[in-house]
Amino acid sequence: MKLGADYPSMLISMANLASTYRNQGRWKDAEELEVQVMETSKMKLGVDHPSTLTSMANLALTFSNQGRWKDAEELQVQVMETRKTKLGADHPDTLTSMANLASTYRNQGQCKDAKELQVQVMETSKTERERDVFNAQRARGAPASRGACGVQKTI
Repeated sequence: MKLGADYPSMLISMANLASTYRNQGRWKDAEELEVQVMETSKMKLGVDHPSTLTSMANLALTFSNQGRWKDAEELQVQVMETRKTKLGADHPDTLTSMANLASTYRNQGQCKDAKELQVQVMETSKTERERDVFNAQRARGAPASRGACGVQKTI
């Protein structure tokens, strides 16, 4: 039996391979697979399915790693808004989406927008663990963003 690219386990395998490529700095290879996973997920699962949103977030991460901030921002806004609607503003996946978008804003020098989102995430985070996750994510984006928005402080 031959499995097609739209078979669920094949999509997971493709997403995992794309992640490996991203970790190796093979941005174009990662992007090619992530676009295929995202488009197939949209068709087979729907645009607001959690797996589709994850595939969109992964592609946005690849765009960010390439310095393609506007492309990353466009996807991150879609993911964040959909997760807010489907999961609620206080869901950990929504908060992660907001933190990722804040990082992208920082990297573009949109300090006011970045700060507003960061404050929302911290005020919405219900547990110390969620705050720790947010601070760790922020720290990963910190070196590139310091020039754009100044020195960051841990909340």
